[in-house]
Amino acid sequence: MLLAVDTSTQWLGIAIYDGHMVMAEHAWLSQGHHTIELAPAIEWVLARTQVSIKQLKALGVALGPGSFTSLRIGLAVVKGLALAEKLPVIGIPTLDILAYGQPPDERRLVAVLQAGRGRLAVGDYRYREGRWWAENHPRVLTMDGLIETLHEPVIICGELTAQERQRLARQAGVVMVSPAYSMRHPAFLAELAWQRWKKGEVDDINSLAPLYLHQAEGIPS
Repeated sequence: MLLAVDTSTQWLGIAIYDGHMVMAEHAWLSQGHHTIELAPAIEWVLARTQVSIKQLKALGVALGPGSFTSLRIGLAVVKGLALAEKLPVIGIPTLDILAYGQPPDERRLVAVLQAGRGRLAVGDYRYREGRWWAENHPRVLTMDGLIETLHEPVIICGELTAQERQRLARQAGVVMVSPAYSMRHPAFLAELAWQRWKKGEVDDINSLAPLYLHQAEGIPS
């Protein structure tokens, strides 16, 4: 049994996965109350599925990019559970979660997250060998900067306002993914973490840290 937690942005997500089915998935738009909402939500999901902490075998957590404070809260809760219960932790880049849920396509996939102050965290993906692969490190762009990179037919998914979606949809060659497919489903995080855990690819809990982006160069810190 694996518990997955995503607190990358204002959207919070929790899932329980056993390798065969998603036993629970809970996602909601928080209003900046991650600290007081996350732990009770985990308890509620475990209680509703009648899964005890002792039944968990691993923990998955979204690493970002995203909000500095939000990411630290999620990772702190997961690390606390891991230390208390001696559980392995698997960190997954947040944009990979978005890409994982998209159907196969020959076009470039652009996954985006809100990075605050009118900026977007952006990652490019290509589909090959049965999955979406990141083409580069995530970077921080303004909306104008993102539009300047759209020189070919692309698919865009992720966290965008109505105005941002409308503006991007007006660009030639751009296909906007629907809001449902643009949501970060915690079940996808759980499945990605489960796959890595089964391969023995777990992270060092002491060195595991959120993925932040430098504003200027867009390089992971």
